[in-house]
Amino acid sequence: MKPAKHILLLVFLLTGSMYAVAEKEAPHKITILEIYADRAAYESHLKTSHFQKYKQGTLEMVKDLELVDVSPLVPGLKIK
Repeated sequence: MKPAKHILLLVFLLTGSMYAVAEKEAPHKITILEIYADRAAYESHLKTSHFQKYKQGTLEMVKDLELVDVSPLVPGLKIK
């Protein structure tokens, strides 16, 4: 469990735009919500050196990855 928590902290420190949770009964299952202004901002983030370093550093840790594009239920509501 420690490597996953370390990576979550790393992602938060690098992006500042995420909210992460782990399932209580399966703490190795993690959901991360990242918020970007638009698709272009997301795609730009994917090209940054810090994201590429994170991605390469977690290849052995991430067993399954699903990206889901969502719409806010309350537009304009900000996560603090």
